[in-house]
Amino acid sequence: MRSFASDNNSSVHPDVMQALVETNNGHALGYGDDRWTIEATELVKQQFSRPCEPLFVFNGTGSNTMALQLMTRPYHIIFCAETGHIAVDECGAPGKGTGCFIRTIATPDGKLTPELLAPYMVNFGVEHHSQPGAIYISQCSELGTIYKPQEIRELCDYAHSHGLLVHMDGARIANAAEALGLSIDEVSGACGIDTLTLGGTKNGLMGAECVVIFNEKLVGEGRYARKQACQLASKMRYIATQFKAFFTNDLWLRCARNANRMAHQLASELQQIEGVTFTQPIESNQLFLTMPIEKSRKLHDQYYFYYWNEPQGEMRLVTSWDTTEEDIQGFISHLRSL
Repeated sequence: MRSFASDNNSSVHPDVMQALVETNNGHALGYGDDRWTIEATELVKQQFSRPCEPLFVFNGTGSNTMALQLMTRPYHIIFCAETGHIAVDECGAPGKGTGCFIRTIATPDGKLTPELLAPYMVNFGVEHHSQPGAIYISQCSELGTIYKPQEIRELCDYAHSHGLLVHMDGARIANAAEALGLSIDEVSGACGIDTLTLGGTKNGLMGAECVVIFNEKLVGEGRYARKQACQLASKMRYIATQFKAFFTNDLWLRCARNANRMAHQLASELQQIEGVTFTQPIESNQLFLTMPIEKSRKLHDQYYFYYWNEPQGEMRLVTSWDTTEEDIQGFISHLRSL
């Protein structure tokens, strides 16, 4: 079955699978004391201009919870867009894991700004109120939009001036970097964020993520936060070896490039179909659109996708590293037949 439901539905890249096969040989020390993890850790560090501590984990919800737990206390507020993954799609895990109040903020495009945060920068030092503590942003956002480097810098400067820390959920950070023609560092670490989830699962890896800690004050407790968040893998080599493949011969870039290119190709085809209206700008590998509801329901019988806002008939289509032109033509042909 081929679908446009999520890049989580895509297969594992053959280079990654080959790396796993080659790693699956004999015994190795557990919990990251193996040569693959040591080598992959250095490789991740080389991607960034700032000193950092990469800690490999195995899923996105756990990585976000771990990073936010590391930078907050239970009396803090964590701010995010109302569409933010930690508020919508993680079953309350970050709130439960941190004990913090998750304050959502309405945005037109899924991105936070200093202006949107300003009304909430209140009650500092008042013991009756939860204290502003951290900001969560996604790169790309849950609406497919991308933070430009200057936007991230301004947001980080504003947060730090108020004593807040910034965590970036980079589940699709490769798509953001490719779309802007920049490095992963230029759309994340170099802009001043404190922690980053360096995503791999949505871009060709098999259940592999990495929490990268830039704030030197947080490094010392990072490993304890990972363990407490249940994200310390015993057979760490199988996660680490995937990141070695990820950063060899620009695999991360090649995968993201295909996903983004296929999204624009799909959008170009959809724009020629009467009744299709895009609800968000097309910046990455996610498309948000509406069409007559009776048509989308029939389409859903053949091609699985998610309704983003079902009452409004808004649907989300996501392309992946393994999306092909044949996938797109099949989808468009079926849609036209309706």
